[in-house]
Amino acid sequence: MTTIGLIITIASAVIALAMVVYQVIWYQHTRPNQIKEMHDEANKEAEVIKQKKLLEVKEKFLNKKAELEKEVQQRNQQIQQSENRLKQREISLNQRQDELNRRKTENENDRKRMDQQQAMLQKREEEIKHREDSLIEQERTQLEKISGLSAEEAKERLVETLKAEAKTAAASYVNEIMDDAKINATKEAKRIVIQTIQRVATETAVENSVTVFHIENDEVKGRIIGREGRNIRALEAATGVEIVVDDTPEAIVISAFDPVRREICRLALHQLVADGRIHPARIEEVVAKVKKQVDEEVLETGKRTAIDLGIHGLHPELIRIVGKMKYRSSYGQNLLQHARETANLCAVMASELGLNPKKAKRAGLLHDIGKVPDEEPELPHALYGAKLAEKYKEKADICNAIGAHHDEMEMETLIAPIVQVCDAISGARPGARREIVEAYIKRLKDLENIAMSYPGVIKTYAIQAGRELRVIVGADKIDDKQTEALSGEIAKKIQDEMTYPGQVKITVIREVRSVNYAK
Repeated sequence: MTTIGLIITIASAVIALAMVVYQVIWYQHTRPNQIKEMHDEANKEAEVIKQKKLLEVKEKFLNKKAELEKEVQQRNQQIQQSENRLKQREISLNQRQDELNRRKTENENDRKRMDQQQAMLQKREEEIKHREDSLIEQERTQLEKISGLSAEEAKERLVETLKAEAKTAAASYVNEIMDDAKINATKEAKRIVIQTIQRVATETAVENSVTVFHIENDEVKGRIIGREGRNIRALEAATGVEIVVDDTPEAIVISAFDPVRREICRLALHQLVADGRIHPARIEEVVAKVKKQVDEEVLETGKRTAIDLGIHGLHPELIRIVGKMKYRSSYGQNLLQHARETANLCAVMASELGLNPKKAKRAGLLHDIGKVPDEEPELPHALYGAKLAEKYKEKADICNAIGAHHDEMEMETLIAPIVQVCDAISGARPGARREIVEAYIKRLKDLENIAMSYPGVIKTYAIQAGRELRVIVGADKIDDKQTEALSGEIAKKIQDEMTYPGQVKITVIREVRSVNYAK
């Protein structure tokens, strides 16, 4: 049974293989004919599509050609119309040109006729003038015969007569005007001055030379004094003031003729007390910092003053000088307050007189800038102020008003006498100034300047109302023996050059410091 099945299986496989071989042989014989038929059909379809596409292209070409011919025809029509318009314009222009040529010819003819007429008129005028001259000469000859005087002599006599009469009339008229002007000028000047003073209200307080620094309790006094007084000595040496610590409860008195020094000391004390660290090194650091703050305050004060008065375009250096006036006084009167007051007075008076109030106010504010110099000038303060104003590009009339307000320069504008008058009004008010204070401050400044004139001197401070002069010298410039000799030389020079009550103590301080840092 197994053998029969195997035979049947083999037979089936042989039959299947034979069928596959038959199909392969049949496919190989029939395939080329099919491929050829497909190729022929494809060629026929391609030819049909080709003919169809050619017909479409020809149709599109004919359409485009028709459109282009139509567009060309339209453009030809437009060109023809433009040519017609141009021809019409050309004809019109030719007509205008002919008209212009005709008018030009007519104008030329008219001009020639006018020239001929003008020549005839000139000729007639010359003839008439010649006849008039002849008639005048005949009349003059007849008048000279009748009067017995020549024309020149008669003219001279007439001129002399008229001159004498004119002088008499003019002198009388001038006298009347002068008398009337004197009467009215005096009355008008009084009215303007009184009205100006009434319209400008000011304070009359006089500055003192001391500042009171208030403290919370007397324990702070001991910290300010320091061990063996080293703190208070360091503060006095750094600021140049005299600090009076007495039995006055909760108060320390700062004394100095220079308001800037007093303000620096007051602010430094305030910071030191608030901070709590009070020792010489800290004092010097705080004083240096406060000096910068005061410089900034000076600049801010100058800007605020210019803004308040409506004065614009001041040079930054002039603004700083105006700010410095806050810490200066003139005969006990605050210089900035005096300058502001003078500026307002000048503006009011200039308005009353019909002058420019802005210029007058500017000159009034700057008239005393020569009193706050950075270095001691040799010129009077008015001339020095005018020099500063000119240096910082102020106008000539402003500079003249500044330099002439004490008659040290000739007045060239009407603003100058206004500034002079308003300066006098501001300084002449009751209680405005104090002569003794100014002389006292000048004496203290002279003391400091004498000491500063010696080589090696770094700082000088006049304290105790001018009874003591402290001189700080550089340790690297002067030794101990020279220090002793320097105090004697300064004392002798003060005796020879100055007048003062009592005696002046000269203290020369030479301090050596060694500073190192632990890192």
